[in-house]
Amino acid sequence: MKKSTIWLLAIVMVTAFFALLFLQVRYMRTTLDIRTQQFDEQVNRSLYNVMRELEQVQTRRYLEQDMIESENRYSQYNRSQISQSITSEQSSTTITHPDGSETIIKLDRTEQSLRPQHQRESVFLSPNPGSSTISRTQYDMQQSLSKRYLHERYLLDEVIFKIMSRASDEPIEKRVDFNKIEQSIRYQLAYNGLNVPFSFQVVDYNNKVVYSSPGFSTKQKDAIYTQILFPMDPPAKLNKLKVYFPTRRDYVYGELSFFIPSLIFTVILLITFIFTVVSLFRQKRLSEMKNDFINNMTHELKTPVSTISLASQMLKDESILKSPEVFRHVTGVIHDETKRLSFQVEKVLQMSLFDKQRATLKMKEIDANDLVVSVANTHALKVEKLGGTLDIDLQAEESTINVDEMHFTNVIFNILDNALKYKKNDVPPELMIRTRNEGNKIIISIEDNGIGMRKEDAKKVFERFYRVPTGNRHDVKGFGLGLAYVKKIVTDMNGTIRADSELGKGTKFIISLPVITQK
Repeated sequence: MKKSTIWLLAIVMVTAFFALLFLQVRYMRTTLDIRTQQFDEQVNRSLYNVMRELEQVQTRRYLEQDMIESENRYSQYNRSQISQSITSEQSSTTITHPDGSETIIKLDRTEQSLRPQHQRESVFLSPNPGSSTISRTQYDMQQSLSKRYLHERYLLDEVIFKIMSRASDEPIEKRVDFNKIEQSIRYQLAYNGLNVPFSFQVVDYNNKVVYSSPGFSTKQKDAIYTQILFPMDPPAKLNKLKVYFPTRRDYVYGELSFFIPSLIFTVILLITFIFTVVSLFRQKRLSEMKNDFINNMTHELKTPVSTISLASQMLKDESILKSPEVFRHVTGVIHDETKRLSFQVEKVLQMSLFDKQRATLKMKEIDANDLVVSVANTHALKVEKLGGTLDIDLQAEESTINVDEMHFTNVIFNILDNALKYKKNDVPPELMIRTRNEGNKIIISIEDNGIGMRKEDAKKVFERFYRVPTGNRHDVKGFGLGLAYVKKIVTDMNGTIRADSELGKGTKFIISLPVITQK
């Protein structure tokens, strides 16, 4: 897969991910807004109905009081009229008939005196003198209904006048019952579909708290709803009802419980996406490294094979057999190139180690100082041929380690070989091997004065097939497996290794291994 294709795939996946995230966030915000508006509307409607109930209760209270007062006045008025009718005199008149007989008729004036003045001017017409008893009864019922209507209208007018002139002057604690307010709020909330806990305050027109139920708090401003009580009172005498809902946020966010698993799956999708893209780039880089490895391996294996082939052809020449010195030289070349070829094949076979989680090691206790001295003696001749020096400084007192002797010896050999391969031109190599203790570990450092490398390359030199880039030219041949092999062996021996290097000043490899304390 081309790198451009990977980048295109990454851009498409990033776009899709952020589009999905945007839609989720937008849907969440829309749901929150709708849920909040729904809660606000239900609460405001409930509090408005509470206010209307309080107004009706006040009106009913004033109406009942006025009816009682009116009945008392009317009863007193009737008793006074009745007492006057009992003590008044009855007038009589005498009618003489044509035959000479006389009839005495008594006139009762109390009937006229008991009738109120405004009833004499009734809106209904009186029946004709000769009308029937039914008509007179209907007339009496109409008069009674008219009398009741006028009386009730008078009572209502009087109640309205009292509410307008006297109600707002009373303290709010006398106008309402706080227990009934709480019952009314609970009923109205339940009627509007809200079964949530609440607490409330009643504040008078001086912003003084008249009553506060337990649990009322002013910390969450958005959870407090205010309703004017008796809004028709004068503006300077308006009282307020404040209701606090401690679980408002839980109610609003209760419908968003699905968003948490959705967010979790989105994060999982993001992690999978990042892992996929990183894996693609890593596989691409490994593919390029393997191609370089195959090219280097072909060249490295072809050179000794060509040399051996040429030497074998020379041996076919009979003149070579007559010259012992030439014969020894040719056979020496074949031996060296065969050894070199075997070494390169061994390098390639070391790749099998990386396909296993751990290498098969034969662990045993050895003295690290003795191992360092042995390896240093072997490389001393190579360094001297190049005009350089190899020094050792053994400061470690506790130097017994548990390692595979063969593989750990190869580790030291590989690092020293790299120091000689990457030396500066026309500058004698200077190598230093030190050992020291640090806690319960032994530190083995191998330092050279070679060409060094950048810090970015020092972090990657332990990767398989990685070689420090030097353009199109490779003065030092190799497969990029040596330091990867070193890293794996040290790690499998429960140790660590790192490289400190500076371009143009040399490189220092630091190996840390646990020591076995002598009891």
